[in-house]
Amino acid sequence: MLINKRWAAFLIGVGIWTWVIWPRFGLAIWNDDRSFDGGTPTSFLWVHALLITASLAIGTTVGVLGVRAWRRAER
Repeated sequence: MLINKRWAAFLIGVGIWTWVIWPRFGLAIWNDDRSFDGGTPTSFLWVHALLITASLAIGTTVGVLGVRAWRRAER
């Protein structure tokens, strides 16, 4: 399947957006009072860490697919 440059750019944008937003959210979660109980990570932190990790993995995959589609569209 070939993707045109417009859709490739959209996928690249989604990948970039993911890497702009989620690390900032991760920092906010880390600094949240509910993240630690006496220095021990809570379920709140672990669940959000899993969510952030999965989102970054998906965003990276989408971005890579966008770059590959962009390069292929040039041919």
